[in-house]
Amino acid sequence: MGFSALAVAAELPLHYSSVNKNGERFLCQQRRHGHIRYCKKPVSCNIKSNITAAATSSDNTATTGSTSSSSCGGKVLEIKEIRERCKKWLWKGQFSINYFVSCNSDSQSNPGPPLLLVHGFGASIPHWRRNIDTLAKNYTVYAIDLLGFGASDKPEGFSYTMEAWAQLILDFLDEVIQKPTVLIGNSVGSLACVIAASDSSQTLVRGLVLLNCSGGMNNKAIVDDWRIKLLLPLLWLIDFLLKQRAIASSIFERVKQRDTLRNILLSVYGNKESVDEDLVEIIRGPACDEGALDAFVSIVTGPPGPNPVTLMPGISIPILVLWGDQDPFTPIDGPVGKYFSSLPSQLSNVRLCMLEGVGHCPHDDKPDLVHDNLLPWLAHLAAS
Repeated sequence: MGFSALAVAAELPLHYSSVNKNGERFLCQQRRHGHIRYCKKPVSCNIKSNITAAATSSDNTATTGSTSSSSCGGKVLEIKEIRERCKKWLWKGQFSINYFVSCNSDSQSNPGPPLLLVHGFGASIPHWRRNIDTLAKNYTVYAIDLLGFGASDKPEGFSYTMEAWAQLILDFLDEVIQKPTVLIGNSVGSLACVIAASDSSQTLVRGLVLLNCSGGMNNKAIVDDWRIKLLLPLLWLIDFLLKQRAIASSIFERVKQRDTLRNILLSVYGNKESVDEDLVEIIRGPACDEGALDAFVSIVTGPPGPNPVTLMPGISIPILVLWGDQDPFTPIDGPVGKYFSSLPSQLSNVRLCMLEGVGHCPHDDKPDLVHDNLLPWLAHLAAS
């Protein structure tokens, strides 16, 4: 969809069922110049009525939903099932890339664009296990393991960069999906999607959904944050130590221990119940693969890559930003969080929703809350 079509579509108000800071349910109307909404509780929704509501701008009704399963009727996929259904794609004639595709008969005939899910640092396709089934009811859903993660190749000596991951995404769109696609990313996956969408030659990115977008491939990206300035000498020391093979191996072995991973995940999730044994295994399993240590060192010590602050103004496609306000990695009061908070008042194609009590991985932390905001936006995009 071109910018002119977007401008027309953006004039149409969207009604969302939500709650205010006191926990009271209300209908929030988003208009052309954006509106920041604070969402505390998930509410139930119906995909079909959301599509109708988006097309006709009629109000949705809602009742309280549960965070243990999708309020929109989707199931949580088993890790084993996801792995068994994955496929392989050869990138640049040499790198095996793991990917997943899911759709039902309704989504195949649905005019909505396909979706590509892009995970964050240390994660992989199963990190979307709480989202795939819900989204696949009306859309063809793809998910990909970035090079160096999951079941994709972890080539020896490869220098990982944000630009390489962005090119991987663009090539996947061109060679595998072959249709204008909505990119949905978390953390560094979000930034890779932003970089891909900012490529002036690309024609296959239909929209962007950013879940707590990272400021760079690692913490050296945002040097104007006092917290990063304070830690910068420590980060340089860590870089030096990680370049010593024996030290890096020892650190990595400690990081990937189950108890260590569980404690890290508990610190970045708002909903502690979402930190289950499956989640720990999703992160830990690929970390035991050959090449995982090299990927870890390259990513942590490498260049942070392009800054989203410089890229976002040049992107005119529709963008939905969902941000967990309890994120310690990209806090809402940090430079990146503040920048994305300001975007709806500056760019008419950006909509932002702050998610209360949610951490760095909203789609897995509180999936219902994400779906309740994502599905109407996707339906509106499909109808425009």
